[in-house]
Amino acid sequence: MNSISTDICIIGAGPVGLFAVFEAGLLKLRCHVVDALPQVGGQLSEIYPKKPIYDIPGFPDILAGDLVNNLMRQIEPFHPTFTLGERVEGYRKLDDGSFVVTTIDGTEINCKAIAIAGGLGSFEPRKPAIEQLESFEQGKGVYYMVRDPETFRDQRLVIAGGGDSALDWTIFLANVAKEVTLVHRGTTFRGAADSAEKVKHLHEAGKVNLVLSSNVTHVHGNGQLHAVTITANDGTATELPVDSFIPLFGLTPKLGPIEDWGLELEDNAVKVNTLDYSTSEPGIFAIGDINTYPGKLKLILCGFHEAALMCQGAFKHIFPEKKYTLKYTTVNGVPTL
Repeated sequence: MNSISTDICIIGAGPVGLFAVFEAGLLKLRCHVVDALPQVGGQLSEIYPKKPIYDIPGFPDILAGDLVNNLMRQIEPFHPTFTLGERVEGYRKLDDGSFVVTTIDGTEINCKAIAIAGGLGSFEPRKPAIEQLESFEQGKGVYYMVRDPETFRDQRLVIAGGGDSALDWTIFLANVAKEVTLVHRGTTFRGAADSAEKVKHLHEAGKVNLVLSSNVTHVHGNGQLHAVTITANDGTATELPVDSFIPLFGLTPKLGPIEDWGLELEDNAVKVNTLDYSTSEPGIFAIGDINTYPGKLKLILCGFHEAALMCQGAFKHIFPEKKYTLKYTTVNGVPTL
């Protein structure tokens, strides 16, 4: 069992969660960040990394992926730690007022405050409606995200989807797997044009198989996946031997286990006090799209504001006897931890 000790456990590695690390660092509070996704950035990295954002102050426009990279550089002086690819399941409050946050994989984070920055909630993969698909999960051949590309070394893969994730992983795994087949129900891709062009060139070079106007409709195996059926829009069906099937149809947000934490909720969001974005449970805060209050705007820039005030509240919760004097970074610079 992996055990970690920190000041604030931040649940969610999206832009708001990452900026909270910076604001906490200015207060010399250490942070550990947990996210169910295998990389930082939340929706920005998983859904639209190459799309421009126009309402970040000081940037007339910035690509979502670049914003994530900038935030990671900004928090480097504070040396945050991360648990990625693990969903938070629950917490327990100890007699001294501190918390132990637990993940689905058994990781325990001992902390003095919790900041829920889970965006729209934990992201669950959109699963295609294929009979017996779930029987091949958990290492038996069906994967909804790529956590470690080496898992697919020298395998025969089928990837399904038409967005950025499907295109990007087809390109990357072409150099890892023995054989890669990309199946897409349409003839044009939703993902970035340059990525679609790269996949087309790989297909023409014989490095990937490209099957358009088709869907994966059946999975086959006896305890372990060994084949899928690909059905074209005209009804023609082909069975293809595979070692792994990776359907990448995006993610859908769900409040997830946090819904059962006993926090006060409203319209599937966590109610907070805008003084410091505290929840109904002392020591637990919520910032970003996962919270709600009168006048709430689900914007990244609003989440940044919430992160700043939340960290002030967390400092007061952790050190009730200490008085904090606001220090400007223009005068004092950025400290390190």
